[in-house]
Amino acid sequence: MTRPVGIDLFAGAGGMSLGFEQAGFDVVAAVEIDPIHAAVHAYNFPHCKVISRSVVGLEAGEIRRAAGLGHRKVDVVFGGAPCQGFSLIGQRAIDDPRNALVKEFVRLVVELDASYFVFENVKGLTVGRHVEILFDMIAEFAARGYDVVQPWRILNAACFGVPQNRERLFLMGAKRGQSLPGYPDQITRPAGSLKASALPEGPSCHDALSDIPDAEKYRVLLASDSCKVSWGSPSTYAMGLRGLTNDANGLGYGRHWDAGQLTSSLRTDHTELSRRRFAQTPGGEVEPISRFYRLPRGGVANTLRAGTDSARGAFTSPRPIHYKYPRCVTVREMMRLHGYPDWFRMHATKWHGARQVGNSVPPPLAQAVASMVVAASGFNPTVPHQVVTLGDPRLLTMEMTEAASFFGIAVPIKQRTRKVTSRSLPPSDEQSSIAAE
Repeated sequence: MTRPVGIDLFAGAGGMSLGFEQAGFDVVAAVEIDPIHAAVHAYNFPHCKVISRSVVGLEAGEIRRAAGLGHRKVDVVFGGAPCQGFSLIGQRAIDDPRNALVKEFVRLVVELDASYFVFENVKGLTVGRHVEILFDMIAEFAARGYDVVQPWRILNAACFGVPQNRERLFLMGAKRGQSLPGYPDQITRPAGSLKASALPEGPSCHDALSDIPDAEKYRVLLASDSCKVSWGSPSTYAMGLRGLTNDANGLGYGRHWDAGQLTSSLRTDHTELSRRRFAQTPGGEVEPISRFYRLPRGGVANTLRAGTDSARGAFTSPRPIHYKYPRCVTVREMMRLHGYPDWFRMHATKWHGARQVGNSVPPPLAQAVASMVVAASGFNPTVPHQVVTLGDPRLLTMEMTEAASFFGIAVPIKQRTRKVTSRSLPPSDEQSSIAAE
């Protein structure tokens, strides 16, 4: 049977794309305005057409033509509009112009005549004045022939096998006449939780990171984000992300990759003073000077955040301190805490890479939601036999101008005043916005 078709709006690096693929969808198109994020998406999903532009003014016909869909049915449109206007962190502005992007999402769902939609965002959209935006969105869907699953739900990734406390809003709906999907039931209790539960305990920070060798043992990682390493013994959770289990890809496509490489692991040259402070910080607590959180060995990570974009000053939220080593975690370690498989790669720099993780939906959480859409639709997708060759590694090192040129567009986003690339790296986090102390 033909696999159902999905389209990702506001795609970022592809956390939701991966989750929907692993649930059985063929994600044929992804729209992402930031060409650096779009390039990383193109690397990880070379079989998906990446459209690097704003959704504003983008027509459904353009997406169909770009993806070569012809008259093929679009089964689901999914994505989350940029959420800075809704976030519970910092200033919340109801008139933030980016909040209007939710209506662009509705428009494209309707124009593409999708059978289903999944809208994801921060839980801040459900409180205070912001809930008006959500009510308006539901009303607009209803007026245009779609039923919405109510009440909406906030789902925590830690309840779906992810070692991170991360709550996100999901709003789902279907074209009138289609069976409505339900919300997935949680499958794990957060590691380290003292709350009584019959559910099995989910993976911990130790489960996620213990088999990854210490990046500081490899000097080459001061200048490169990858090298050959000797791996440790993986937990059950890590075995899946390393591709060592039969169901590692779910219903998604396998990838050709070098399992001996440690990737997305550009390291930070911390000062000795920072190392001493980090070492003295107990797991689960915040280091008082830097305000960095130290991961608890047997618990879950705090919510990994993206920080601000270039237009808002290019500040990245600090990466947490490793539970074992007196240093910040690498981007790869962030990805493990997010549920990304080891074949998946982010941008080679720490700044872009960490931001791409922090902006994304954990793939296991996206997969759980997408599986409910599959069940409601009646599709029975099978595991594909095709193994996908990843894209050109140069896509992972592109600066804004280079990435925009690759997609044949003008630079759409204000660039940072300080360049950070794999060829021009900051000497330490203490001297950069990655971890300003």
